[in-house]
Amino acid sequence: MSLPGVLLLAAAGPEAGALVRAAAARGHLVHAATTAAAYEGYGPELKGLLAGRVVTDFAQSGRAVDEIAAYARHRGVGAVLTVNEYLTELAAHLCAELGVPGNDPGRAHAARDKAAMAEAFAASGVRTPYTVLVRDPAGLRAALADLRVGFPCVIKPVSGAGSAGVTVVSGPAGAAAAADGARAVAGMYASGGEAGVLVQAYAAGTEYSVESLTQDGTTTHLAVTRKQVTDGAKRVETGHSLPVDLPPSIEAAVYREVGAAIGAVGIRQGASHTEVIVGGDGRCTVIEIGARLAAGQIGVLIQHALGIDVWAALLDVALGRPAQLAPTACGYATVRFVTSPCAGRLTSLSGLPTVGPGVPFVRWRAALGGLVHEPDTNGHQLGSFVVTGPDAAGVEERADALLRQIRIHVEPHPNGPAQVRPASTSAIAP
Repeated sequence: MSLPGVLLLAAAGPEAGALVRAAAARGHLVHAATTAAAYEGYGPELKGLLAGRVVTDFAQSGRAVDEIAAYARHRGVGAVLTVNEYLTELAAHLCAELGVPGNDPGRAHAARDKAAMAEAFAASGVRTPYTVLVRDPAGLRAALADLRVGFPCVIKPVSGAGSAGVTVVSGPAGAAAAADGARAVAGMYASGGEAGVLVQAYAAGTEYSVESLTQDGTTTHLAVTRKQVTDGAKRVETGHSLPVDLPPSIEAAVYREVGAAIGAVGIRQGASHTEVIVGGDGRCTVIEIGARLAAGQIGVLIQHALGIDVWAALLDVALGRPAQLAPTACGYATVRFVTSPCAGRLTSLSGLPTVGPGVPFVRWRAALGGLVHEPDTNGHQLGSFVVTGPDAAGVEERADALLRQIRIHVEPHPNGPAQVRPASTSAIAP
């Protein structure tokens, strides 16, 4: 008897590539739903592992569901997955259409649209920052005058990812420009949410994320991840480390809020990535949630530090099989992101680590001669590498030492490039 096929919505990127490899290694025929332009950028290894593809327009969600569902039925697909932030809502509707395990399609919008997310959190009693949706300058002025917002505050897009368009505003002077920047961020596949931007009270404390997997409505929290971010108006991620051992009372509070957030947005089958702030008083505030596996190589960190095969677990959940989520290792892992010191043209690079003992993953995204940007979103990262080992201190020390060895030379651009040259995310990274 043949195994059910597996279909990925957008198969590009290291996380999707790992899923493709895992499914193919188990003997499943793997299919991709993609756009015509995106498929042209798929690398030869990825194309070689795919049994087929359906080309559609993700911006036309209703038509896309119909086209992908027809293809999936014809090809014997029994599992649908995505690690693409912008396609989680479409995935929920497609799973419902096909009758395969998936998230609640009636609430999936709240896991993508941050205005709907804030409403869902409030309705479910999730502790989250006070949030106002504003659509015009008058609304922005009113939000900034609201004592429940205060300064500093955060202005961000309703539909976005990777910290694009997110600004921490210290006073009224920078608010209009921050709102314009947030409004200019267009979601991938034209998947913008409500018109307008969000103004949100600032949550002070230590930033973490919680990586969880839910199966048949029961959630297992795999790890708490410490997030390293820049200071200032633009908070860009510079690294992740896990696992974090929180005091039991704080860990319980974090898991309680995260569990409520998972339920609020209808995640019942699959991964979730929840960003939280733990304040000085130990209370947990949920910032936002994604109905997907974390990006930024967090899946690689979990696999190497805890021995949990997250790719196999995601496949099992999508196929309706029991997932193996118990840790089989007790290590530590961290990722460092490489960024440019300034805007300009990348002229040379040296000292990048190579894959070897204790360094299982290295990825470089920028092309020599291409334009790079002083980072103000996570998409401006030039590359990354993962370091693993038995103890936190040793791993962090080695990662910092390796990062210091990297030499990047950039010919400054007088005005700064509008954006980084798009990095190739189609290749299946090592």
